[in-house]
Amino acid sequence: MLIPHDTRIALETVVDLVNTAPESDAGDGLADIATLYGFAERHRISGVGALGEKDLRAVHDVRSRFAEIFAAPDARTAADLVNGLVAAAGTTPQLTNHDGYDWHVHYFAPDASIADHLAADCGMALAFIVVAGEQERLRRCEAPDCRDAFVDLSRNRSRRYCSSRTCGNRLHVAAYRARRREAAG
Repeated sequence: MLIPHDTRIALETVVDLVNTAPESDAGDGLADIATLYGFAERHRISGVGALGEKDLRAVHDVRSRFAEIFAAPDARTAADLVNGLVAAAGTTPQLTNHDGYDWHVHYFAPDASIADHLAADCGMALAFIVVAGEQERLRRCEAPDCRDAFVDLSRNRSRRYCSSRTCGNRLHVAAYRARRREAAG
């Protein structure tokens, strides 16, 4: 599955945003305006001006709506959710090249709020996944103590854990130790 660079970045942003939800092990990763600024900086979200409580609440709402898309039982439901999210953001597609990136499409209107920026750009990245018939790539970690979101970009859609280094490795080591205990009697 060929995914353009800007779509891949938007998908990474969606995953990171969904994984800041209060239900995560670390608690709410966007608990205040300072953490929202940090998120915007980490993800190089352009055009972020002064942020306030209204922006924080709006981003929390977008985060919840992205989580619903990850939980959608079928492509029709995911498409309806994406359509609603993108339409509410007032998308204004335009070609741009900035900050060392070659030409790519921004879907948000100039001077859009951070919530509309995320909803438009990341919503369109999710739309790309649904249009490609790849909605099942939007997953949650199968580790019993982790429900982090991820996008399975493996060739054969076989990824089961948010991270093979943490959740996957931890479960494989636990299974190995259980087999060793059982063999030892």
